[in-house]
Parts: sequence; structure tokens; C-alpha cells
Amino acid sequence: MDRVHRTPFANLSPAQQAGILCNDPQFQKFAATRCGLPDQQFCSTATAEYLRSCCQIRSRRDLENNQAALSNFQTLRTEFDAWTGRIPTPR
Repeated sequence: MDRVHRTPFANLSPAQQAGILCNDPQFQKFAATRCGLPDQQFCSTATAEYLRSCCQIRSRRDLENNQAALSNFQTLRTEFDAWTGRIPTPR
């Protein structure tokens, strides 16, 4: 039986990570909650718009060569991980 090789999430490029997150139902709920809609869940398109707004980019590809955008994305990921309980809430 062939094994499917999957690259760990942490080893993916930031643009790939962002694409995956925008399709993640938990991240969609997080994005809606952060936009003042705690009882809603965004679709992937609205979530992508939220991510682009937070990172101040036009395209997720911009995460590959814009250090400020990458820093914003890393902060957003940390906040999401804290929101889900994967890590303690940052101080």
C-alpha cells in the first residue's frame, strides 16, 4: 500500500498555510468572531478577505516576499492558536 506523503503544516510556505486556513471551518469561525459576528462562520472567500485585510496584502502570495505582511500573518496564526486553545493566550 502506498503511503501518501504530506508535508507538515509548519513546513508549508506562508501562502500555502494561508490558503489552508481560509478553508478551515475553525478559522472561518475565528474570522467571523473577530469581525463582531460570534454566531456566524465565514465562507472561504470572506475568510480570505479577512486574512488579506489583517495582513495588509492584496494576495496571499504577498506573504512570500513582504516581511511586514508575514509578521502580521504569524501574529494572526498565534492569535488563532490561542483562540482554539492549542497554545496559551499570548500576553
